[in-house]
Amino acid sequence: MKTFPTTDTLRRLPFSLADVAVILGTLVLLAVIARVGVGALDSFQPPLDVPRIDLDPRNLPYYAGRSTLRMFVALVCSTLFTLAYGYVAANSRRAERVMIPLLDILQSVPVLGFLAITVTGFIALFPGSLLGLEAAAVFAIFTSQVWNMTFSFYQSLRTVPQELHEAATLYQLSRWQRFVKLEVPSAMIGLLWNGMMSFGGGWFFVAESEAISVLNQEYTLPGIGSYVAGAIAAENLPALGWAVVAMAVVILLVDQLFWRPLIAWADKFRLEQSASAEAPESWVYDLIQAARVPRLLGRTLMPIREGVNQFLSRLTRMVPPPEISPEAVAQKDRIYNVLVLIFIGLLLAWGIHFIVSTVGVGEVGEAFGLGLFTLGRVVILLIIATVIWTPIGVAIGFQPRLARLLQPLVQFLASFPANFIFPFATLFFIRTGITLDWGSIVLMALGSQWYILFNSIAGAQSIPTDLREMALDMGLTGWQKWRKLIIPGIFSAWVTGGVTASGGAWNASIVSEVVGWGNQRLTAVGLGAYITEATTQGDWARITLGIGMMSLFVVGVNRVFWRRLYGLAEHKYHL
Repeated sequence: MKTFPTTDTLRRLPFSLADVAVILGTLVLLAVIARVGVGALDSFQPPLDVPRIDLDPRNLPYYAGRSTLRMFVALVCSTLFTLAYGYVAANSRRAERVMIPLLDILQSVPVLGFLAITVTGFIALFPGSLLGLEAAAVFAIFTSQVWNMTFSFYQSLRTVPQELHEAATLYQLSRWQRFVKLEVPSAMIGLLWNGMMSFGGGWFFVAESEAISVLNQEYTLPGIGSYVAGAIAAENLPALGWAVVAMAVVILLVDQLFWRPLIAWADKFRLEQSASAEAPESWVYDLIQAARVPRLLGRTLMPIREGVNQFLSRLTRMVPPPEISPEAVAQKDRIYNVLVLIFIGLLLAWGIHFIVSTVGVGEVGEAFGLGLFTLGRVVILLIIATVIWTPIGVAIGFQPRLARLLQPLVQFLASFPANFIFPFATLFFIRTGITLDWGSIVLMALGSQWYILFNSIAGAQSIPTDLREMALDMGLTGWQKWRKLIIPGIFSAWVTGGVTASGGAWNASIVSEVVGWGNQRLTAVGLGAYITEATTQGDWARITLGIGMMSLFVVGVNRVFWRRLYGLAEHKYHL
């Protein structure tokens, strides 16, 4: 007589259907990584052996896999850099005075500037292998992702509630224990949403990092970005359409398989005194939770994890700082300030020598005037993006049901590389006669406005539910609710979004102020177009001047405007 296993028998089996799905999914993922990653080890002998792009749509899955792998490698590097750099800057007053202005400068350097400087060095580092060009592309994507994440993590550490710091001191937590139990969890929601935004921003520069044109030399890597560049050069609209479809599929897969599970997992880090009304959901996260293999693996690795935690805790044990007189502190500050002034003086002297010996003083005035045009576009973009996207971000952050409905759409719009739309916009501008001086604002907004939206969502989600309930009980509505609860609650996150949107807009000006379709080319008056033309021509003097002028604008605006808002957020608008 044939018998069937009972429910109790199935429960006693070492594996469930969820385990089978998780194991098969992991094996498929590893196979895909091996398949697309092995291409990075191909031989490469420039300039004769540059890879060529085939516009046959059947190649798009492989190209999309190569690009996605580069994006995730850059994301891992960006996360490690963020945790280290943001922690040091937030916990050392002297380091902060150097590291944050340096971060402003690095954020202001356009991706093309990094490529112009590093691509030759990376190729020389791996002679005869495509790995050097791959490293250059990953580094370029890294520079488009990392600054936003670092600013977010730094600001989150600066606004951790004081009572939590006091509790950590009371429990005598080591620096490592503070980091993993207090600081990273407190920053997790903002870091995750900014990581999502940075990942989407990285797609914006995939075409620039895979189809590289610097110093009169063309370099091409197999990828969806170089496929789009090839389709634009060939004026091949069907190929461009297939690339848009492939990009949409990749974004949806990454959202469902990676970002949505992370958002569901990170909900436990909300700063709450009452339960959240409705937690985010993810079928992948639920599947992993139902599987037994991850828990079994976690229990197996538990001794190793505990050993590492104990070692790092002993290594970073909190030691009371030595008693230092105020006079000694003032003396060290004076020495530090003198050293900073000497460095700035040397930098100015070098800059004056460079200007006099290469481009001339007149060229500096021209670059400054072009910078004012680009600055005007950035200001218009920020005002419009704040008015439109801040209320939408707050609505999504306050309502989990709305978040479930709109998050895929928001993630898709933010992740979809705006420069994939540039060819269609260029054709529209050409046929309607719209000048790129105004059209470039729209193109810049397509790539940078999402920083404000995502930070508004993260800021709204970080407002504790009990404060929202209290505002409801008090009858706060309309502008009164915004003034008393929402603006103070999201202010810190909005400032981070504004800073990174501003930096992203300046960076996007490189590809937004010069666009083309086939042999037709539109150019706007601005600093981005100046840098693009100089990079294409290999004019090192004007590349350096353009990047330096852009850095001057970005750092100046950050110090005069954004840094004051950061101070306001740190001292007034935080829990």
